[in-house]
Amino acid sequence: MTPTARVLSLPLWRQPWVINSAVTVASVVVCLLLLPSRVQGMELLGVSPHWLLIWVVAWSIKRTQWEGAIAGLVLGTLQDAMTSPHPTHTLSLIVVGVLTARLQKQRYLQEDIVSVALIVFAMAVIAETVLALQISLNQLISADSLYPSLGKIWLYHQRIALSSAILSSLWAPALYYPLNRWWDRYSPSS
Repeated sequence: MTPTARVLSLPLWRQPWVINSAVTVASVVVCLLLLPSRVQGMELLGVSPHWLLIWVVAWSIKRTQWEGAIAGLVLGTLQDAMTSPHPTHTLSLIVVGVLTARLQKQRYLQEDIVSVALIVFAMAVIAETVLALQISLNQLISADSLYPSLGKIWLYHQRIALSSAILSSLWAPALYYPLNRWWDRYSPSS
């Protein structure tokens, strides 16, 4: 019996693509559950790791720009559903997905934990900057904006972006390594 025939004879719930999809969805659910949690020792200046950003980076490293953008769109929409849609997290996660996929890491960086941590650090700063730009735009356009002055927005941005980047890059290997190993081993192309 050939390997293809053996896979086709398995019940649907044991098909490799179903198991791979279930693990991928379960990892997103775990990240969504970790996002609002404030575990002691996992917080810096009131900011915790951006788990969905780490997931989008892990997903986008070996995928196309479109796949990175779709991952950012889906996870950003889920985050907006859990929090407030203003400012939207969708835009920042789409930017992160596209930029990470565009890096073409094989040319610029080796694929190791340190490189992933550096990518997550940079992408966390970019994502927080996109959010700060949205808040600044709202503050400039709306006369009755609930946001603070532009000076305070950008002062908070520095603190939040640096804290988020440090924590997210430190925790990135804990999420990236197992997911990357799983996707390498159980990808549909293998």
